[in-house]
Amino acid sequence: MGRQIVHRLIISFPALLGVLFLCFCLMQVVPADPAAIIAGPDARAETIAAIRADLGLDRPIIIQFADYIWRVLHGDLGRSIISNKMVIEEIAITMGPTLELMVAAMLFAIPIGMALGTIAAVKRGTLIDRSIMAVAVAGVSMPVFFIGLILIQYVGFKWALLPFLGRAGPVWAGGLPNLILPALTLGSVLIGPIARLTRTSVLEVLGADFVRTARAKGLPERIVIVHHALRNALIPVVTLIGLQAAFLLGGAVVTETMFSWPGVGRLAVGAIISSDFPTAQGAIMILALAFLMINLLVDVLYVYLDPRVARQ
Repeated sequence: MGRQIVHRLIISFPALLGVLFLCFCLMQVVPADPAAIIAGPDARAETIAAIRADLGLDRPIIIQFADYIWRVLHGDLGRSIISNKMVIEEIAITMGPTLELMVAAMLFAIPIGMALGTIAAVKRGTLIDRSIMAVAVAGVSMPVFFIGLILIQYVGFKWALLPFLGRAGPVWAGGLPNLILPALTLGSVLIGPIARLTRTSVLEVLGADFVRTARAKGLPERIVIVHHALRNALIPVVTLIGLQAAFLLGGAVVTETMFSWPGVGRLAVGAIISSDFPTAQGAIMILALAFLMINLLVDVLYVYLDPRVARQ
């Protein structure tokens, strides 16, 4: 397993480098000039030129990129143009809320999705199966912002059951009520795909020889389903969860903006709108790193669920 982790880390580095390069190039084609933003609207051309030279913006792009990579390798993501704080400090503040939101969304979505998919497979062809699949299809079809708007309108505003703006603090410090609606919004769109794939995988495994053998031994149906069928059906589900993590990162940007959640996604949106290039680059780099780490975790889970993967 250790060799696989090292191999995965090695092949992930070019992908991260590519993301950084694309992000850096995209920031270069944006019409806004960071030097003009720093100098202010009434600054003279000489002042703007001096700031550009001081920031190194007058050098060729490839040299600017090499300098940026060198600084990133040394943990220096630059200084925010808007707040004048170190970017790494701003990201460190927003990482906790984003991780909290994603973990809460997955803790909400994964058990429910797997349970619904397993029940639909066991009750195949019945009204329960069709109802669950209808809900799953509806969940896949609805975008994140629509679910968020519905929850804000009814649960947060009309019925006033839960707060829907901002973050009151960590979960262990009384922040749970503020976390519920964003987590429900982000997790709701994940339930449908997990339920549908779990149903398909469990149906395939239920016809396998080892399941029939377990039933022939007289094991209770619950043990057969949970310990024999579901575990062997988890590999494609884990793959889907890893792929959906990228969707969660994108959905977190929308969710954090809607609920004024102080996470990395909201920081990235604010930085892009205000042309705060160092902060935007740092936030996007952290989101790309999170995606790569989640995929690494999925590979490790592969080995745990199916040891044949390690031997291959």
